[in-house]
Amino acid sequence: MKTFVIAEAGSNHNNDYETALKLIDAATSAGCDAVKFQIFSSNNLYAKNTPDFAGYKNINELIESIEIPRDWISGLKTYCDHKNIEFMATPFDEEAVDQLCELDIKRIKIAGFEATDPRFVKYVAATGKPLIVTAGIGCDIKMINQILDWICEESDSRDITILHGNHAYPTPIKDINLGQLNVLKKQFEWDLKYWDFKLGLSDHTEGIFIPPLAVAMGASIIEKHFTLDRTMDGPDHAFAIEPNELTEMVKNIRLVEKTLSTKQGSFTESEEKFKKAMRSVVAKKSIKKGEVFDNNNITTKRPYVEGSISAKDFYKHIGKFALNDIKDDEIVLLKQSSLK
Repeated sequence: MKTFVIAEAGSNHNNDYETALKLIDAATSAGCDAVKFQIFSSNNLYAKNTPDFAGYKNINELIESIEIPRDWISGLKTYCDHKNIEFMATPFDEEAVDQLCELDIKRIKIAGFEATDPRFVKYVAATGKPLIVTAGIGCDIKMINQILDWICEESDSRDITILHGNHAYPTPIKDINLGQLNVLKKQFEWDLKYWDFKLGLSDHTEGIFIPPLAVAMGASIIEKHFTLDRTMDGPDHAFAIEPNELTEMVKNIRLVEKTLSTKQGSFTESEEKFKKAMRSVVAKKSIKKGEVFDNNNITTKRPYVEGSISAKDFYKHIGKFALNDIKDDEIVLLKQSSLK
């Protein structure tokens, strides 16, 4: 199954439309399946009297400086359509939800900080669109089940993806807790089997090490912040990956996908030409026709050749007799043993 890779542009456009287009270009070139922006407004994201936190002073001014102009959205989607990459956006208010629905986008993402707000979750769910929900900060299994209940109360759609995530920016490796994916798989085993329910990762660690690991653990969707340049001004650039890293990350994810198939039969296609390095039954000394095979006259050595007695069947032939003379150190063939 191909992993759905979302390149999270977020607010890294820095209020420059050309930069936003370049982010789309970079995501396309990297081989991502979708590029996602964030639609929020300083007027309705934080209350005016929000205290300083996490090193941010005057959070409202910060949000105002990085919010995406809403008249860009249609143009960005059109550009994505032209580049054959899915346009996505995370809405943070009802107006943004409505705007995305008017553009008939394929799916809607609910951010982790908003996922525990039933009022907003229900509004998004009522669109009937497939949903991707980050269940990170403030979420345990009980909370995730509550979120799913809110969604199911408003929508008949069961195309829901839960992204495990950590909402520290950046997330320390010790706090990414990828083992949670196994917990979620076990908890939602029935849902994963019987309706369109998927698990993934929203990754805020630095670098590209974690996403391929998550895919190996069963994540079917990966979301990763990226930027054109980590030295640019703005809150999300420093921990994001750059275009060359995004390309490498996608490449590594596709390589991991190839490793997850299961072996069919005794040999893989690539092993066929190495079969001769396996062992066969070999004569320890000259054996006369009618002589009984035992530990004194047969042993096992490389190679294995077509028609030889495989080493794995050595004990099956002990006590059987030779059907013709066999020379010292000669590979014993199946047709030379009385076991048929």
